Amino acid sequence: MNQTPLAERMRPTRLEDLIGQSHLTAPTTFLYRAIKSGSVPSLILWGPPGVGKTTIANIIANEVKAPFYTLSAISAGVKDIRQVIEKARFQQGVVLFIDEIHRFNKSQQDALLGAVEKGMIRLIGATTENPSFEVNAALLSRCQVFTLNALERADLETMVKQALEKDTLLKNKQVELKETEALLRLSGGDGRKLLNLLEIVIDAIEDDPIVITNDLVTDIAQQRVAIYDKSGEQHYDIISAFIKSIRGSDPNAAVYWLARMIEGGEDVKFIARRLVILASEDIGNANPNALLLATQCFEAVKIIGYPEARIILSQCVTYLASSAKSNASYIAINQAQSIVKQEGDLPVPFHLRNAPTKLMKDLNYGKDYKYSHDYPNNFVEQEYMPDKLKGVKLFEPGQNAREGDLRKNLQRLWGKKYGY
Repeated sequence: MNQTPLAERMRPTRLEDLIGQSHLTAPTTFLYRAIKSGSVPSLILWGPPGVGKTTIANIIANEVKAPFYTLSAISAGVKDIRQVIEKARFQQGVVLFIDEIHRFNKSQQDALLGAVEKGMIRLIGATTENPSFEVNAALLSRCQVFTLNALERADLETMVKQALEKDTLLKNKQVELKETEALLRLSGGDGRKLLNLLEIVIDAIEDDPIVITNDLVTDIAQQRVAIYDKSGEQHYDIISAFIKSIRGSDPNAAVYWLARMIEGGEDVKFIARRLVILASEDIGNANPNALLLATQCFEAVKIIGYPEARIILSQCVTYLASSAKSNASYIAINQAQSIVKQEGDLPVPFHLRNAPTKLMKDLNYGKDYKYSHDYPNNFVEQEYMPDKLKGVKLFEPGQNAREGDLRKNLQRLWGKKYGY
């Protein structure tokens, strides 16, 4: 019996066969040209699990035809890194792929730096975490970062259909894909998880033909899928439940999901970073202290580590869950970015432009600008938006005590113009 998982059997070996990530793999892109020419630089592949990071690394190994070494940051240490570097002294164009590079500590990353800097090895790192936080600045500056997107529904459905049609073990089975919603939902956008779940379901059914339905997939998944796997399985399901519990102001559920992650061995910085984001996205100006506490929590757990970090996390989680909530700032920046993408680079009004030279002053840069502090209560009404966006309101304070105060002040200043 073939023990290789379906996701591994279906892993593409050519860039043209990769599903999704067309922004990186189209013939006109830098990465495509670099791979085809064999001149791949050191790079970091950043994106959610199961979207093609390891596959792209394998494709590079296949197409570049260079000595290729693989390390996992979960199990490898400085000794393993030095062994690869030593081999690279006697080989040309060595490529080193490090999966989950965000799990390497500073000393492990420092061990890579010299070899990357001298060009002895070309590093390919894969990470689900923001490399700006988890990769040393010196190492990061020597790598190009490529962001992989979450797979779209159409991508996932294509994966399933291709597996049923092309996999050597599945194509001879009579499989009717009656419903796909449960497969897609339980996979969470993770292509690897999707294909392996499909195989689990098919192997569990003795009927002929095999009819895949949502209820069937859900029942089998509950019986056979692991409870928690910090490297992928329910990693994002648990963090999703955790965030939604805090957002929903339920400290009891929030601390339960926190315990699930701690007992599952989740990275303490991963949890704390999510709390910093939530403090701004879901609480914001309803309680500005939330962001301060979450930021201090992040710094504290980095210093303390497990097991005591669990206490600090619990304090922060219960505070955030119990706090007043507002997503007003989050909505405001989303709307602003949407306008920028839609309208492009609208010109800055002349009275707001900087005028450090006489020529600029002659061109009316800064003319008629009113300095707020020269007026009563440090305010004077004037236009700050580009001409095309006059009167557009992006920030709407939330319905809570603190933002109520902000609303009153904005009503006093801008009530007639923006309708606060």
